[in-house]
Amino acid sequence: MTGIPKSLQSILWSRDINGLDFEKDKVYIINQILSLGTMEQLSWLFRVYPKSEIKRVFLEKPTKIYSPSAFNWITKIVFDNLGINLSPSAYVNNLPRNI
Repeated sequence: MTGIPKSLQSILWSRDINGLDFEKDKVYIINQILSLGTMEQLSWLFRVYPKSEIKRVFLEKPTKIYSPSAFNWITKIVFDNLGINLSPSAYVNNLPRNI
């Protein structure tokens, strides 16, 4: 694998892509691209990591950065209706609070 394309710096904004490691930083890379990526960026993600690994990271290392529509799209389309009842509260960043 070569380095991370410079075109991903805008989506991986909180880190310098030159310092990212494909293995050590995969939770960050995978969740950022699933949450905010374009089709081209998602295509790159699925070329770099096996779908099973992307799915494992998504399920086992949830990050609360997804919009409701991105969460829905990932669970229904990208992962073909996971068949698991996932709690959006572990993923969606703008759910209303219960007061």
